[in-house]
This record gives sequence, C-alpha cells and structure tokens, in this order.
Amino acid sequence: MSRHHRKSSEGPSQRQLRVGELVRRTIADLLMRGEIHDPDLTGLTLTITEVRTSPDLKHATVFFAPLGADAAGMAAAGRALKRAAGQIRTRLAREMRLKYAIELHFEPDTSFETASHIDQILRSEKVRRDIGDRGGPRGTGDARDEDV
Repeated sequence: MSRHHRKSSEGPSQRQLRVGELVRRTIADLLMRGEIHDPDLTGLTLTITEVRTSPDLKHATVFFAPLGADAAGMAAAGRALKRAAGQIRTRLAREMRLKYAIELHFEPDTSFETASHIDQILRSEKVRRDIGDRGGPRGTGDARDEDV
C-alpha cells in the first residue's frame, strides 16, 4: 500500500497531530491574551482540551471546556466561539504557515463529565459489593487464596 493512502482505522497521522496541537496552543494563547473580542468570552476561562484535524488539514474540530461553568455556561461559550470562528480562523491563518486556512468547528468537551460519571458508578455500593463477591474478604481473588 502506498504511504500516502492511510486506512481510517490507523488513526491520525503525525502531521495531523502536530498541526492539531499547534492549533490548540495558538487558540489558547489568543483567548488567554484576550485577542478574541466577544462579550460572552470576556471574563470566561476556557480550556482548549483537544483539536482534531481532518486528513487534508482543511477542517479542525476544537474541543473546549469552560472552567466552573454549568450546562448553560457551556452552551453560551459554544455560541460565542462559533461567532468568533471567523476571527480565530483569520488569526490562525496569519500565525500558521499552512496551504489553507483551517475551517474551525467548536464542540464542548464532555470527557471530564463522562469520566466523573464512570468514577461515580465504580464507587457505587452495588459495584463494590460485586467486586467484593469476586475477591472475597481474604484478599485479591487470586487462586492462591482459594481453599483446595
């Protein structure tokens, strides 16, 4: 197979990862310096958690998480970032040396809530009881702990 044709199951290329990280850092710097002018973004602390780029580097999905915001704050931040997408894209085009200006798509990052929910499930009494049944009170559940 040619080195230029990748299967989608192989994951992103090194170039996609490198460009995604550069886009993430650049957007985070723009927000930190207050260079994106939108009233809904003023005073809001946003974390750009990840950027995934398309194989042709023409599109990027930017995942964000507003610190200390509820669902309404997350939605407001998403609307503000979508309004500012053109402004951010222009700044990215100036600061990055790519053939095309990347089209930006903003999505809230729900991975923290998902991880918290999974942690809550794992700490529940029902799961602890199930794990206790398998391991028994004597220890690890290892075959050496069993009566012969």
